[in-house]
Amino acid sequence: MSKILKKVTVLVPCYNEEAGIGSVIDGFPREELRKRGLELEVIVIDNNSKDDTAKVAAAHGALVVSELKKGKGNAIKTGFYSISDDTDFVVMLDGDDTYRPEEILRLIEPLQSNFCTVVVGSRLYGKMSEGSMKRFNLMANYLYTFLVRVLFGVNITDVLTGYYAWNRKAIVNLRSHLVSEGFAIEMEMMTKMAKLDEVIYSVPISYHSRAGESNLRPFVDGAKIMITLIKNLFWNPTEKQRYIDNVVAEQKIGVNSVGI
Repeated sequence: MSKILKKVTVLVPCYNEEAGIGSVIDGFPREELRKRGLELEVIVIDNNSKDDTAKVAAAHGALVVSELKKGKGNAIKTGFYSISDDTDFVVMLDGDDTYRPEEILRLIEPLQSNFCTVVVGSRLYGKMSEGSMKRFNLMANYLYTFLVRVLFGVNITDVLTGYYAWNRKAIVNLRSHLVSEGFAIEMEMMTKMAKLDEVIYSVPISYHSRAGESNLRPFVDGAKIMITLIKNLFWNPTEKQRYIDNVVAEQKIGVNSVGI
């Protein structure tokens, strides 16, 4: 009798990441995942890239979906509604090759053992290569993380990371509540997951210098992130919102797909 594998869907939101996306897709330890009872699907969300991100991703075996409305938040929301009905776990990381795909096992294990419902990959308490993050960005990350830990009671050590893992239920609970269109999406996810009573823990990860140019605007996006943090202090999912969440949860938003 063949072993029934659990499915891991990896989401990679991308905008002009042709330089790094191939390495990200190829880097997942597929054979080791199968040994641990897991099968892998990679979905790249192409956020209206002007380069060959979509072509490179498809050539390396990913399913590519398109989100034409610019903004990382828009790409992530599209990705959350693109997961298949048989997905057990969802992983997300950036397509710029700053995170190590082989470390996916570290994020999945706490979910498999039902230790928590959300895992956050921590750069700040992991291994960061020299020059991978500017000093201003590093200090801002420490500040945001401290504020979220104190104000929201979340046991995390890197609130603005780009490497996450969830069980399916956590994604279903979260996705219809998200409204951010840009880089404030990470702060929105973290603070709303806290308000939704998800069990969140951090694991240390590696972080390296990116391939290609960054799209982050430190001061503009930093201000939006702080506004999101403050606004969500007063946010709570009402019973009506929870009802809508359950109704909408299994519906897919319209996405354009190109083949593997």
